[in-house]
Formats: sequence, structure tokens, C-alpha cells
Amino acid sequence: MIKAYAASAPGAKLEPFEYEPGPLAHDDVEIDVESCGICHSDISMLDNDWGVTQYPFVPGHEVVGVVSAVGDNVSSVEIGQRVGLGWHSAYCNTCGTCQSGDHNLCSKAEITIGGRHGGFAEQVRAQASAVVPLPEGINPDSAGPMLCGGITVFNPLVQFGVSPTSKVGVIGIGGLGHIALQFLNAWGCEVTAFTRNTEEADELQKLGAHKVLNSSNAEELKAAARSFDLILSTVNVKLDWNAYVATLAPKGRLHFVGATLEPLGVNVFPLILGQRSVSGSPVGSPATISKMLQFADLHNIEPVTEYFSFDQVNEALDRMRNGKPHYRVVLKR
Repeated sequence: MIKAYAASAPGAKLEPFEYEPGPLAHDDVEIDVESCGICHSDISMLDNDWGVTQYPFVPGHEVVGVVSAVGDNVSSVEIGQRVGLGWHSAYCNTCGTCQSGDHNLCSKAEITIGGRHGGFAEQVRAQASAVVPLPEGINPDSAGPMLCGGITVFNPLVQFGVSPTSKVGVIGIGGLGHIALQFLNAWGCEVTAFTRNTEEADELQKLGAHKVLNSSNAEELKAAARSFDLILSTVNVKLDWNAYVATLAPKGRLHFVGATLEPLGVNVFPLILGQRSVSGSPVGSPATISKMLQFADLHNIEPVTEYFSFDQVNEALDRMRNGKPHYRVVLKR
């Protein structure tokens, strides 16, 4: 039996829960969970905001732990190896996107907290192809948020060939944005943090921002016209996107990694005349996650993290709901 914490209904408190996982599949591994980050997607699924949650529901998709069992066909990881598990727990491995290395775009990819039980547990299972070994230099306690939040902001750097001389802006300096500042600075970019709270300027510069722009000041936005090669938006609220498009350089890109639910309302002519783009992306493939972890190891990048024990899971979730963490929350044994 696997011991976990589960909710029995939308928005319910998590309670101790046990389930029988059955025989280990030939291509799967079992992981003894050492820590697990809490992401806003866990809360969205807990509350059934997307209408796909199955109960009892065990959250947790930023898992760090040690492999305790492997299926007969598994050779990519070994028992005793420390690994990470993110948003996806399995892929079809046969479709065109999987065959080209874009496993994260597989239409049959299985979500770690969708149709299976996640990492708020003593053990979790996943297909070996979805599990990524952690480099020796990575801090395992804080690595969990890298497996969802970190890869979400790292993936665009790889997908779009962002150069080390690019001028890049980041909208929303929270759980995703504060990691993006670190990555972009180490990547060699000129980094600008868009924020409404300019009192945070010193902290944002320590995280990697070269410049801090007051996004609530229309004049500052106007003065930044035609400046940025890339803007990463990590927020889930509606903003004046046309004002941000105007700050893009010719061939610049406004890229969404935050799930803005309202229509964007972007004017087409500024896109056409400047050959600008609007795009979005999810988490990355296992190969890109591995590359991200190696990059983070090389440049000593890690999330700013608060820790709770697993039996404090409801307290930790409340802290996430109220927008109080600075910047990420991790459950740790």
C-alpha cells in the first residue's frame, strides 16, 4: 500500500489516504518521495477548475526522490538513483512528436496528477522515460519546483534559440518569474523585470534583472517601445497586451507560459508591420528538463523556497492559495 494525502471533493482538505498500486509495469519505476513542490496547477486540479479532476485526488507533480523499484524493461535509471518527476508521468513514445524528441507535446501524454495519484505520498510511480536523473550538484531539497515552474520558463530559451545578446523582459516575478530572471541572466541576456511593485527592485536585481520597469507606468512602457526581442509572460490575468506588443523589437516575440484565461485582444497590424509573434508553450520534454538541470547546476541556479513537512500539507496549500509564499513552497521529509 502507498500512503498519501488526498482530497475527496473539490477544494476539500487533504486527508491521509492509502491505495494499492498493483504490480509495477514493465516500463515503470517506483520512487520513494523525498520532497515535492506545490504548484498553482495542483490547486487548480484540487478545486477541479479545469473539469477533469478525479477523486480521491492526490496532488504533487514536482517530485524529487530515490528510485526504489524498476520494471523489467527499464535500463535508463537504477535503484538508488535520485531522480525528478514533473508534469508528465508517461508518453506514448511512438507518435511523431515523441519520435522527434518533443514528448511534452504528445497528445497521449499522461499527467502526473491526472488519472493517477501524484507525489504528495510516500511513493509515486511513473514511466521511466518521464523520469530525469538529478545532477550531483543540484540541491535536491529545492529541485522540485524546477521540474514544472523551472522548465516552463527554460523551455522557450531552447525552442526559440534565444541568443545570449537578446533583450528579454519578464512579466510577473513570482514562482515562475523569479526563476526566469536567474536563467536569462546566466544565459547572457539583458534582462528586464516588469513589476508594479518597484520596492522590489533591489531583490529583482539580485535575482538577475539588469533593469526594473514599472509596468503600471504608461510612460515607462511607452519609452520602452521597440526594445525587446522576447517578453515572457508568467501571469494568469488580463493586461494591456497591445502595450507590451509595442515594446517588442522588430521580429520580437510575446510568449505566454502563464495561463491567461481571457482573450488577448491583440491588434494584428503591429504584428504584421514589425513581423512580431505571439506564442505559448507548456513544460519541456525530458531531454530539455535534463538540459535545464545541467544548466542550473553549472550556474548555481535554484528556486527561492519555503519548506513544510508533509503533515503540514494543508497549511502549505493555504499559503499558496493566499499568494503569500516567497517564492515557492516545497513539502519535505
